[in-house]
Amino acid sequence: MPKKPTAADAQLILQLYDLRREAEMRKARNWWFTTFWPTSADDFMKVAFAPGTQENNWLRQVSGYWSMAASFVLHGALSADLFLQPAVSGEMFIVFAKVHPFLKELREKVGDPEMFGTIEKVIMSSKYGRERFKFMLKRVEMMREKMAPSKTS
Repeated sequence: MPKKPTAADAQLILQLYDLRREAEMRKARNWWFTTFWPTSADDFMKVAFAPGTQENNWLRQVSGYWSMAASFVLHGALSADLFLQPAVSGEMFIVFAKVHPFLKELREKVGDPEMFGTIEKVIMSSKYGRERFKFMLKRVEMMREKMAPSKTS
């Protein structure tokens, strides 16, 4: 997976950034980062299995975006070193930290052993990614404690 960043990588990063600025994506990201604080697989499932709701759309939009972006890295289309920089993929670490404590149970309940798999593989693929994830996991847990449990939807 290691690849020296190129001008094409920088262009792809800018295109990914533009996608994050789209109006509905901004709403989805805001919901993920200010309102959605699942504390269990069931909290996540409640939103994931509520098709047609705005929250379900936002859940899928953000998790799908980061899974797609991570797949670019896994398949060599984008430099991992560049992608893992906090300014580029910091939100991905937050998304993964929010589900990580109950990811095994979530995968079992959904019946998808690859759920969040591309994100996990990219994060865990380097020492930097693993260290950054440990840092973000602690930060997310501190934030989760401050949020009311009823704010999961």
